[in-house]
Amino acid sequence: MKMNRLDQLFQQKRRGVLSVFFTAGHPNLNDTRRILLELESAGADLVEIGMPFSDPLADGPTIQASSHRALENGMSLQVLFRQLENMRSEIKMPVVLMGYLNPVLQFGFENFCQKCRDIGVDGLILPDLPLWEFETQYLELLKEYELHLIFLVTPQSSEARIRQLDAASSGFLYAVSMASTTGQSGVFDEKQQAYFQKLADMNLKNPVLVGFGIAGAANFGIASRHLSGGIVGSAFIRALEERQSISAFVNQFIEQKNLSA
Repeated sequence: MKMNRLDQLFQQKRRGVLSVFFTAGHPNLNDTRRILLELESAGADLVEIGMPFSDPLADGPTIQASSHRALENGMSLQVLFRQLENMRSEIKMPVVLMGYLNPVLQFGFENFCQKCRDIGVDGLILPDLPLWEFETQYLELLKEYELHLIFLVTPQSSEARIRQLDAASSGFLYAVSMASTTGQSGVFDEKQQAYFQKLADMNLKNPVLVGFGIAGAANFGIASRHLSGGIVGSAFIRALEERQSISAFVNQFIEQKNLSA
């Protein structure tokens, strides 16, 4: 079996991993492939593509608005899979799809997994998929279609729960930085940094990426000092809306990480 691209990435790079999230179909319906290509060219390590959903409860206003606009543009899973066909002729970095369980179930869970494997998706993040449901209904399917499933932990997660979710996860573990929705700003405080260090000291099975609150390059540097790196989402979506250069946006995070190393 060919090694998953996520596993290859984290074998090669232990710190400063930059994951960038954007919503498929936003700002414009057919931007998905262009954004992927520009992110890879700019030096992003992996990308998380958001699957728009009408009721994204865990997302802050920026990502909620992008999801709403994408749906208005006509985005659906069928359209997304068409946009990603043959992407592996151009895209080498790992690609993860992130979204809610309802659209996946409507598409058909096994059909969805098969499509992901066929086009070269490496993993899934489904925040509302319960652990017990994953273990009893979907674990074997995900193994069959060679897809990693990434779980989320929070500052409120007990050590026992963190270890349980780490054991179930593959690819990496997603550390939510705060008890809030996405899109919050401000430099990580001492309490958050202590939480990151706690995760580092637990010697978990998976590498850990920090999400929620990586609005500026300084927080990416902090995340990279304690753990494997960070995930930037809302700030990138705002940059797309403002037509900022993708290359310049990515480079500021990479440069900050190098300064903080």
